[in-house]
Amino acid sequence: MNLKDPLPAGQALEENLWKGMEILGIDSKQKNFLLAYLEMLVKWNRVYNLTSVREPTQMITHHLLDSLASIPAFTTAGNVLDVGSGGGLPGMVLAIWAFKAMPAMKVSLVDSTNKKIAFLRQVKTQLGLNNVSVHNTRVQELSVINKFDTITSRAFAGLADFINWSQHLLSSEGQFIALKGVQPEREIQSLPPNWEVIEIRPLVVPFLDAKRHLVFIKRK
Repeated sequence: MNLKDPLPAGQALEENLWKGMEILGIDSKQKNFLLAYLEMLVKWNRVYNLTSVREPTQMITHHLLDSLASIPAFTTAGNVLDVGSGGGLPGMVLAIWAFKAMPAMKVSLVDSTNKKIAFLRQVKTQLGLNNVSVHNTRVQELSVINKFDTITSRAFAGLADFINWSQHLLSSEGQFIALKGVQPEREIQSLPPNWEVIEIRPLVVPFLDAKRHLVFIKRK
């Protein structure tokens, strides 16, 4: 099987998820937590329309494995904010991974949509994720005591808005990590003053034939 071939139909969700995690080098001890999260996402999505992806197998590739593929970028982070977290992507997936792999990591999720916040809080409670904080507000209005060393987002906004709206929350030596599809050249050209891209890292998501990139941004 080619890495970008779709997952075979009819396989158990657990097998599909584990196969992708194995390719990415993610330990299996997070698998049951991720499956529980997936089950909740599928259930809530029927009523609250958290994501346009409806089919569970597609949720594994487009959401879980897509988020897990970015994990290596966060292994030095200690205090992470996921902006516009929605259904918890990538923040909740990152928190589930960190709960076992990096227990000291704290992950905060911010979203202004009540139904999405209710879902995130339910996931936190049901899975017992004491490394997660959930904030129901616009990121522009969020205030914290301890600033974040890493701020991330996936399908939230253009890079300029992402930075302008959340830069007050980033520590002086911190960085933004934006999860993007194709390399966002126009967005990069429109970065606010005093900010620069320090790396663009292509990602390969198992069983997903689509462009994925991480964009790393820091203060000049």
